Amino acid sequence: MKRYIFIIVAVVAILLGSCVGDSPKSMFETAQLEELQSNPKHAKELYEEIVRRHPNTEYAQKSKERLEKLNPASPSESQR
Repeated sequence: MKRYIFIIVAVVAILLGSCVGDSPKSMFETAQLEELQSNPKHAKELYEEIVRRHPNTEYAQKSKERLEKLNPASPSESQR
């Protein structure tokens, strides 16, 4: 019985915790973690979402910088 209660509490905590992950800071931290875990595709998606949803924050600027690092200019663009 205690095991089932623990599982229910854990699931509720996870669900509630996912609701607070909408701030630009938490999104940025998640994107950084994705980079560390060798998942640049998801990191880029998160950085792009920060720029789109929170454009006037320091995290939008930081996200733009990370996107530049993750999306280097193609050789034809750098020759212009």
